Amino acid sequence: MNIRDIQSLLDSWQLHLSAERKSPQTMKTYSDGVKAFIRWAEQEGCEPSLDRPPVNKFVAHLLDSGASAATARSRQLAVRRFSAWLADEGEIEVDALATLKPPKLDRKVIPELDEDELNRLAKVCGNDFRGLRDEAIIRLMAETGMRAGEVVAMTTEDINLRAGEAVVRRGKGGKGRTVSFGPKTGLSIDRYVRRGRSTHRMAHLPELWLGDRQRGSPTRPCTAPSSFEPRPPASNSSPHTCCDTRRPAGGWTPEVPSLG
Repeated sequence: MNIRDIQSLLDSWQLHLSAERKSPQTMKTYSDGVKAFIRWAEQEGCEPSLDRPPVNKFVAHLLDSGASAATARSRQLAVRRFSAWLADEGEIEVDALATLKPPKLDRKVIPELDEDELNRLAKVCGNDFRGLRDEAIIRLMAETGMRAGEVVAMTTEDINLRAGEAVVRRGKGGKGRTVSFGPKTGLSIDRYVRRGRSTHRMAHLPELWLGDRQRGSPTRPCTAPSSFEPRPPASNSSPHTCCDTRRPAGGWTPEVPSLG
């Protein structure tokens, strides 16, 4: 199978993934992986054969070029899934990658935010609409381990302040779940809804998190400005840190979620 054949079948594969209700991010990740394999084959001057030797060479090239093991694993998985689909559709006779093992991942120790760092991170958000919203998002994500896409997709019906619970309608793999949060997070969300969202001109929309430009669209949380200086080397910890802020003083322990 040559490069042109693979490129012509990518759209059909994307239709298949869409029919399986794969998330847009998953579809993009898979597509990017196969396209990266094609680019590598073009640079090497060879056909992107879906066999073990060229795919192993592709993965080795990624690792030698500085890509993380997780990135190499993701790219390889995309090529393997594409090969499996081609075999199922009869486009190739056999899936030669069916038993190909993925690269081994490093087990990283993720730096944790302590309670003081979380409070300082929330404090720099301010008291305007955007600040109220962003503090609520930061505390919710830090405490529950919810993914950014899960938080952005929330509606007003997905939050129960009295029960201290939030509903994830469709998480990773299409699975829903209920997560719990403590009083501080509940107060931040209540403050955003009561003082910020209620006066927004797009408050009638179902989305919980509204845009700060009065357009009503879901938006991303803020990034900490330069005035926030977390302890080194934990400055990159917040995207991966889940904090259990409901523990009593002296027994407070941050937890790290499995974000996948």
